Amino acid sequence: MISDRIKHLREERELTQDALAKRLGITRSSVNAWELGISVPSTQYLVELANMFGVSADYLPGIDRSVSVSVAGLTEKGIRLVHAVIAHLKSKNLYTD
Repeated sequence: MISDRIKHLREERELTQDALAKRLGITRSSVNAWELGISVPSTQYLVELANMFGVSADYLPGIDRSVSVSVAGLTEKGIRLVHAVIAHLKSKNLYTD
C-alpha cells in the first residue's frame, strides 16, 4: 500500500527516484526499496513525503484516504468551484480507486 502510494505520488509529479532521493537527502536505492515494499520510510521521512506531496501522513500508509488540496490564493468563487467539482465527482463515483 505505502509502496504504491509513494510511487504514484512521485510519478504524478514527474519525479525520478533519483530526484526524490536528492530532495530527501537519501539514496535512490532507499526510494527504490520503499517502492518495492522491501522497506518503509521512517516517521521522519513519512512526514517529509507527506509535506512534499501535499497529503496527510496517514494517507501514505493507507490509514486515511483523504488528500489535502491547498486553496491558498484562490478567490471565494474559486474555492466554491473546487468544492463543486469534488461534489460532482463524488456523485458520479468518478474518483474512487
